[in-house]
Amino acid sequence: MQMTRVKAVVAYDGTNFAGYQSQPSMRTVQSEIDKALVKIHKDKKIHSVASGRTDAGVHANGQVIHFDTPLTLPLDRWQTALNVLLPMDIRIVGVEFIDEKFHARYSATGKTYIYKWSYSEVHSPFERNYSVHLGKWHPDVQRMKEATVHFLGTHDFTSFCSSKTATSNKVRTIRQLTLEEQGDLLIMTIEGDGFLYNMVRTIAGTLLAVGKGWNTPADVKRILESCDRKEAGKTAPSHGLYLDSVTYND
Repeated sequence: MQMTRVKAVVAYDGTNFAGYQSQPSMRTVQSEIDKALVKIHKDKKIHSVASGRTDAGVHANGQVIHFDTPLTLPLDRWQTALNVLLPMDIRIVGVEFIDEKFHARYSATGKTYIYKWSYSEVHSPFERNYSVHLGKWHPDVQRMKEATVHFLGTHDFTSFCSSKTATSNKVRTIRQLTLEEQGDLLIMTIEGDGFLYNMVRTIAGTLLAVGKGWNTPADVKRILESCDRKEAGKTAPSHGLYLDSVTYND
């Protein structure tokens, strides 16, 4: 049977999901996507593969998935058909036919995440699930920016991942890490070749600790070298985090 591999870019509001990956008796992003694919394929099970999982409450602007299909639908029909069947907190924002050698997870060369904090005096009920409220208290952003340089490059990030991290190789490369104030928001953007479980949220929590004066910018280098999770800051809440994009070689 001739199969076609489809690559799709997915955006979702993670508020009401128990994470991305399918779990028994839980509402997840993957289970909703696979359920839609089953309907399109007339109850034939089709399994989607993502670039990686995200935790409960984490959002995505540009998650990437692939699946194989025996159907011969035109490209534009795939996006329409999936969005008709998916709940409104998941949208397919891009679709393309791709070479069968492409793999959403293993072909990825990098990911970009965004983390958002809010300075608003009163956190809007319409924003409460999409940024972490700091109130009128402003961290010292200059100190936080000074700390970011220690994360850049290739390091062992044992200090900045959960003890539940399954992989033994905790060496990763951070290519870019910036902080920018936009109105009432403080936005961290981080891009690297890959991230460990809770790594981005722990980096965010540690930078905030620097901004609060609990740690110095120079402490980040020491924390990295310690390879001890207890030395780093708290894991920042999940609802401030967005998987912004996934990159692949042409």
